[in-house]
This record gives sequence, structure tokens and C-alpha cells, in this order.
Amino acid sequence: MANNMMNMQKMMKQAQKMQAQMEASQKELAETTFTGTEPSGMIKVTVTGDKKVEKIDLKPDVVDPDDIDMLQDLLLEATNDALSQVDAAQEKSFGGISKGLSGLGF
Repeated sequence: MANNMMNMQKMMKQAQKMQAQMEASQKELAETTFTGTEPSGMIKVTVTGDKKVEKIDLKPDVVDPDDIDMLQDLLLEATNDALSQVDAAQEKSFGGISKGLSGLGF
């Protein structure tokens, strides 16, 4: 019985440590910026790690009033590229922490 209590206390300490690590990782990620581009490099979209768009850079040549559809498509590509970089960083950052959960029996 005492051994079970010690194991439970150990698991709780590990869980608290992992929670602190996750909070620190989330804060660090939120403060990081990611810049996505579309294939031609005419548009760049910068987002934060918490997926807020901070900046959109357009080269003047990309703006064609007769082809707004292309501009919209390129904006979507650049934005999705930036967001996929955030997803990859989240996976890298939190992947190691979540692996520790398996050691706790989760």
C-alpha cells in the first residue's frame, strides 16, 4: 500500500513537471514567428506560433486587378505554408513531452 502511494506521488510529480514543460514550450512557440511563401516567392505571410497572422508582404508585380483569383490562391498557399510550419514546430516541441506521458501509463 505504501509503495502504491509512493508511485502515485512520483507520477504526480512527473505530471506536474511535464505540465510546466508544456506551458514553457507553448509560451516559447507563441513568441516565435514563421514565414510562409508560395512557389513564386511573390507573397510572404508571417504568423506567430499561436497561429495569428502578423504580416503579409506582397511584391507589386503580383497584384493584377484582372486576376484577383490568382492573388487569392497565392495568399492561401503562403498562409497555409506558414501554418504548416507552426504545426511542425508544435509536433517537434510537444512530441517529446507527450512521449513522457506513456511512461506514466497514459
